[in-house]
Amino acid sequence: MTDRYLDPHQARKRTPTTYEDLLGDAIERAFAAGAQDLSALVQSLNDSGLSSPSGKPWTEEVYRKEIAGLANQQA
Repeated sequence: MTDRYLDPHQARKRTPTTYEDLLGDAIERAFAAGAQDLSALVQSLNDSGLSSPSGKPWTEEVYRKEIAGLANQQA
């Protein structure tokens, strides 16, 4: 029996899309590089070359809306 508290995907409702994987990787790289606030994270996303969903540069507002939208997606 698997201990549910050790399952890193216990809250996952579906497999992430390629875009979600790329976004997650870019966020992880930003924090690994020392980003400590939202403005540094947004700058790192822009520097990474990963476009926002609209194709425009990331802003703090775009990031907030995108993350909120991803958090509310259903399976």
